[in-house]
Amino acid sequence: MHHTSLIAILVAGFVLAFVFGALAQKMRLSPLVGYLLAGVVAGPFTPGFVGDQTLAPQLAEIGVILLMFGVGLHFSLRDLLDVKAIALPGAIAQIALATALGWGMALLLGWSHGAGLVFGLSLSVASTVVLLRALEERRLVETGRGRIAVGWLIVEDLAMVLALVLLPALAGLLKGGDVSAADVWEALFKTLVKVGGFVAVMLIVGRRVIPWVLERVAGTGSRELFTLCVLAIALGVAFGSAGMFGVSFALGAFFAGMVLNESEFSHQAANETLPLRDAFAVLFFVSVGMLFDPMILLDRPLQVLATFLIIVVGKSIAAYAIVRAFGKPNNTALLISTSLAQIGEFSFILAGLGLQLEVLPKEGQDLILAGALLSIIVNPLLFAWLDRREAREQAQRAAEVEEHVYPPIPADLRDHVILIGYGRVGSELGRLLADRGVGLVVIDGEEDLVDRARAAGIPAIRGNAANERVLREAAPERAHTVMLAIPNALEAGEIIARLREANASLTIVARAHSDAEVKHLLQHGADGAVMAERELAHSLAEMVMATPPYRGSRHLPPATA
Repeated sequence: MHHTSLIAILVAGFVLAFVFGALAQKMRLSPLVGYLLAGVVAGPFTPGFVGDQTLAPQLAEIGVILLMFGVGLHFSLRDLLDVKAIALPGAIAQIALATALGWGMALLLGWSHGAGLVFGLSLSVASTVVLLRALEERRLVETGRGRIAVGWLIVEDLAMVLALVLLPALAGLLKGGDVSAADVWEALFKTLVKVGGFVAVMLIVGRRVIPWVLERVAGTGSRELFTLCVLAIALGVAFGSAGMFGVSFALGAFFAGMVLNESEFSHQAANETLPLRDAFAVLFFVSVGMLFDPMILLDRPLQVLATFLIIVVGKSIAAYAIVRAFGKPNNTALLISTSLAQIGEFSFILAGLGLQLEVLPKEGQDLILAGALLSIIVNPLLFAWLDRREAREQAQRAAEVEEHVYPPIPADLRDHVILIGYGRVGSELGRLLADRGVGLVVIDGEEDLVDRARAAGIPAIRGNAANERVLREAAPERAHTVMLAIPNALEAGEIIARLREANASLTIVARAHSDAEVKHLLQHGADGAVMAERELAHSLAEMVMATPPYRGSRHLPPATA
C-alpha cells in the first residue's frame, strides 16, 4: 500500500551485498564476487525478490559518479610519470592485443565490428578495486613492481575514459548503419568541442573555484559541511557537465576528483566521502549483477569459457611478454600479468553504454559479466600461486645464503648500518654512507634493487624486513644504526617494533611524509623521523640565513623530529 520501492531496493541491496560479500570474504574471494551475486539474486532472472528495474540503473549511475570521482581523486600524474617508460606503451599494447582477441571472438559469433570493438575493450581493462586490494594485502603498492602495476592501471583507466567519451559520437558508425564519413566527423568534432569546452572550464575555473570553496568550508570547522561540500562538488559537476556540455556523468565526476586532487584537502576529502562512495559502489555492483542472466553459463558454456580465457590467459600472456620485452625481471612480469588477469567496474560501465547505444548485444553484456565473475573468483588463486612461487624462491635464496653463495654480511662486521629500502632515496643514502667507509647492509624486497646494491659492493639481503628471518640475516644484534628508507610508514612501524625486540640499543631513523606519519613512527620506537618536505624547507631557510643580510642571526631549530 506504500510506495517504498526505493527503500526496498536499498534495503535488499545492502543486506544481500553484506551477506554474500561476507561469504565471499570468508572463502578468501574478492567481496566484489559477493556483491555481483547479490545482484543476481535480486535480479529478474532468479526467483524471489526482484528489485525495481527503473530505480536500479539510477542508483548504479550514482555509484558510477562516485566511483569515477574516487578514481580522479586518487589519480596521480606523478605516479604515472615515474613509470611512464613501461606503463604507457605497455598498457596501450596490452589493451590493443586484448581488444583484438575480443574483437576476433565477436566476429566468430557473427556480431558486427562495432560490437566486437566494445566487447574487446571491455575485456581489456582490469578492475581498480581488485588490483589495488591484492597489492595492498601484499604491501606491494609502494614497491617498484607495484608502482608499475598502478601506473599501468592509470593508463588503462584514462583509455577507458576516452572510450566513454568517443563511443556515443561513433555509435552510428559502430552499429553498421548507413552513415557517411561527413556525419561521423561532424559527430566527433561536436563531441571533442564539448569535451574541450568542459575541460577548459574545469582547468581554468574549476582549479581555482573548487579548492577555494573547499578551503572556506574547511575553515568553518564543520565536518558535516565539509563532507556535504565534497559530495556536492562530485555530484554537481557530474550533473552540470552532462547538462551543459553533454559529456557523461563519469567524465564529469572524474575531472571533479582530478581537480580536487590538487587541493591540500584532497586526503581529507577522500577519507570523509569514503563510506558513501563504498556504499554506492556496492549498489553499483549489485545493480550490475541484476542485469546478469546466469542461464548463459548453461546455454553458452563455450562462449563463456572463451571470454574467460581471453581475460585470464590472453591478457596475462600479452602483459608478461610486454614487461619482459622491456627488460624487467621475471617476478615483475608475473606480478603485472597476474594483476591484470581480471576485469571489473570499467568493463561494466562500457558494456552498459554499448548496450544503451544498441552497439553491443545483450549476449555480449552477459558474457562480459560472466567473464568478470569467473576472473575475479580465480584471481586470488593466481595470486596465491604467485605467493607460493616467491616463497619457494626466497627459501632457495636462504639456502644459498647458508651455503655462503651470497653471504649476507661478513662475520666480523660490527656496529654497521642496516639500510632498509634501496629505491631512489635508499640507493642515494647507501652511496653516501659507503663513500664514507660506513659498514652497510641493505634489505630490499626487489630483486633488481638487491642486485644493484651487490654490484656496488654492498652486502644485500632480499626479502621483507618485517619478516623475522630476513631481519635476523642482517645481524641487528651487532648493528649500531638502522635507516628505514621505505615510504610506507605502517610497514616501517612494524619493522621498528621487531628491531627493538632484537636490539633495544639500536639507533633507528625512518622516513616520513606527514606529521601523522612522524608521530606514528616515533610511537613505535623510532629515535627520529625525517620528513622530506620539512628538511627541504629547512635547507632553503638555512641558505637564506647564510646570505649577508642575515648572516650571524640565530640558527634555525633542527628540522628532523
